[in-house]
Amino acid sequence: MLRMFIASLLSAISLMAHADLIDTIKEREYLVVGTLPDHPPFAKRNNNNTVSGYDIDFASIIANKLGVKLKIQDLDPADRIGAVKSGKVDILVATFTKTLEREREVSCSLGYFVSAQKVLTRKGQFQTAESLANARIGVSKGGTGENTSRKLYPKASIITFADIPEASQALAQSRIDVFMADEAALVGRLNAMPNKSLYEISNYAITTESFAIATKLGEKRLMNLINESLIESEQNGEATKIFNRWFGPQTSTPFPRTFRIQG
Repeated sequence: MLRMFIASLLSAISLMAHADLIDTIKEREYLVVGTLPDHPPFAKRNNNNTVSGYDIDFASIIANKLGVKLKIQDLDPADRIGAVKSGKVDILVATFTKTLEREREVSCSLGYFVSAQKVLTRKGQFQTAESLANARIGVSKGGTGENTSRKLYPKASIITFADIPEASQALAQSRIDVFMADEAALVGRLNAMPNKSLYEISNYAITTESFAIATKLGEKRLMNLINESLIESEQNGEATKIFNRWFGPQTSTPFPRTFRIQG
């Protein structure tokens, strides 16, 4: 009896050791994906409470690869890493810039979107990157723009906001001089502003960023599946279709695709 108990216990421990997040996801039959809820065209809540956008389409590709349903979890920008590490979400598809610092906390996929970090400001103001040295710079709290602006512009006033609409409202009210974010998001916000003719996106880039999908550290099977899905989407043309759906010339956020997803 004792031998049987020990053997059963060892077997259970072995199964636990080999179980990973993919097994858990398939057993529950849905993938929990963390996204930013008000960050079009990457993700947005629709009137019928569905979610759509560039990030959502890529999340759907991964869910389909796993053979499960998709469950969207809204997150604040500052909560993204914590949500992955705590297991609140299985993966993060939320305009998450890959950096060496972040890769110490979570695993990051191949880049599925590349964009320059620029600033939105009133026309004719802040015509060079150097002119931002003493500006009031608005950034999304927890985003890479916050760290970048603090490092590059130590004498500037850095003001954080929960989301892009809040930051653009502050810009319209002259509570900040510029709003720093990825160019694609700025294009979407500028086109949504009622007095957009008064504003412009900088010609200069602060940095160039690559967005990645994030998982917990150590989830190698899941990360391999994610990267396989991304490469397949590039090879079969689905990645280009998704890009054109949200950034093509007929959309409200026309933006050139100057990158390819590659290993």
